Amino acid sequence: MQRKNTVVIIQDNESRNSELAGFIDRSPYFETVGTATEGVSGYKLIEKQKPDFVVTELLLGGYDGFYLLDAIKELGLKSKVIMVSAFSGEDIVHRALLHGAAYFMTKPYSYEVLLERMLELSERPEEKGRVYGEPRRRNSLEEKISNIFINVGIPPHIKGYSYLREGVKMAVDNPDIINNITKKLYPMIGEKYSTSPSKVERAIRHAIEVAWNRGRIDSINQVLGVRAYVGSEKPTNGEFIALVADKMLLERA
Repeated sequence: MQRKNTVVIIQDNESRNSELAGFIDRSPYFETVGTATEGVSGYKLIEKQKPDFVVTELLLGGYDGFYLLDAIKELGLKSKVIMVSAFSGEDIVHRALLHGAAYFMTKPYSYEVLLERMLELSERPEEKGRVYGEPRRRNSLEEKISNIFINVGIPPHIKGYSYLREGVKMAVDNPDIINNITKKLYPMIGEKYSTSPSKVERAIRHAIEVAWNRGRIDSINQVLGVRAYVGSEKPTNGEFIALVADKMLLERA
């Protein structure tokens, strides 16, 4: 039997920590190895336990969430950090992801969704789609695309994430649309989201740049499995959409 992924919880409310720990510990895939209500004791707990996952609030007494993200990197740990906060401005989310957060959730958040995101980020892809061991559901096209975006480091809270996902779905349904990305794809996405084609183009470009700036080149190459990107080399919007759409079509075959 594989060992469970270990989790440290750092939130400023002890009863909420206990409630979340109880929920996590009922899962067959995770176990809580400690909780803390402020950043200094949270740091010591992370240093001692070296957990697979850390669920932490952004605003804490002592050390804040940004400090803990940097500290985890300095300690050389591979802990995946899920940041939770009542503050969800794009600049805050972007900063958290740049500091190394694997995912950002806005409070109040669903424990079920948190656990599902942890499964998506875990090293056991065969368990994705299971929360309490129920039969794995067949992932929809949208879920598969979302999993790819999470793995390559595109944050779900920026506009380009939704635009990219829509673009990939369009390219799966109609591969020829990639040849008309400026005249058809951007305007169609813009119409759906009540925005201009130029804003769609810029938002998608920003989403791709965020992934590359996070230095997840190995993950990107592994997920896309088509072309090796190196250094600062980045695909065009159309190329990235086409690569993900091709992967979806191949998986359908």
